[in-house]
Amino acid sequence: MPTSVTLPLPAVGAVAASPVTAGGLATPLRSRRLRRLIATPAATASSSPSTSTSAISNVPPSARHSRKQLAGRDGAPSKPTKPRVFFLDVNPLCFRGSQRSLSAFARWLALFFAHVSLRDPVVAVLDGEGGNEYRRRLLPSYKAHRARGVGTGADSRVVDVLRECHVPVVRVEGYEADDVVATLTEQVLQKGYRVVIASPDKDFKQLISDDVQLVMPIPEIGRWSFYTLKHYVAQYKCDPTADLSLRCFMGDEADGVPGIQHLVPGFGRKTAVKLLQKHGSLENLLKTAAVRTVGKDYAQDALTKHADYLRKNYEVLSLKRDVNVQFDDSWLSTRNTCNDTSVLSDFILQFSNEGRS
Repeated sequence: MPTSVTLPLPAVGAVAASPVTAGGLATPLRSRRLRRLIATPAATASSSPSTSTSAISNVPPSARHSRKQLAGRDGAPSKPTKPRVFFLDVNPLCFRGSQRSLSAFARWLALFFAHVSLRDPVVAVLDGEGGNEYRRRLLPSYKAHRARGVGTGADSRVVDVLRECHVPVVRVEGYEADDVVATLTEQVLQKGYRVVIASPDKDFKQLISDDVQLVMPIPEIGRWSFYTLKHYVAQYKCDPTADLSLRCFMGDEADGVPGIQHLVPGFGRKTAVKLLQKHGSLENLLKTAAVRTVGKDYAQDALTKHADYLRKNYEVLSLKRDVNVQFDDSWLSTRNTCNDTSVLSDFILQFSNEGRS
């Protein structure tokens, strides 16, 4: 989904009446402000687990499900699902539209912890220094218009709040966060876990499978929303294994990667999907087109004349899976949420009148 939409997120405000805890004490003001912010539940896919609407719950996740949810047909226990690991793609969350915004990051993080990840393990990933360089050497227009990093002086504040919320932070010099997430995803799947990638970046759609989902921030409604294999097939009418090949034809305007349309105006999505459905991948399609006709004259001509162009797009857009990084098994522990309320309330209030981040 595009990251250029600029719409307001839920406002931070005090609750009119003081809620009372079970012990009869009024909830601290900053906690009430945080709960007001995250009172709206996140939109979820039918395949995603139910989520709590309280900011920090003392009830274990397993106790939040009804007996009906925990039982299968005829009351038999349902087959347990694989545990989840979340990867949080930090950089795009630090922007509102094209402007850096730690206020936006603070709000999305609070909503993420309260309605999405709950107590599941979360690993935050940031872009490494010089992470774009090798792709820019291949294609100088790649993210040429994008601001780099999360802003001067912002990195330490973002890292600090994540660590105070017991979230490990990973950054590998010379690599974008996307490549680090793709590499770690492969390692986590081998450990028998499911992966949920929290990011608005459509590059991650090439990783979607039965065991890999996305959860995206939706500025229009101020919520996170799950995006699964079922959603992908319904949207694109093809399998995610063809996603990267399809994007090589269509390009990625947001990342400065031009598609083939500016070279062959008649070559659009419909043609690309049809050819990929038959041949499976860009490389198979190009190899076949080199020895025999695979489509109409304009398509055949495009595939033979612009094969190198398409292969370069593939190299630029494909996520690397061989980054020198190793998933630490200690990151699989249930996340300790004891600091969430105080840390996030302070962070949100710090940037509630933003203009200085």
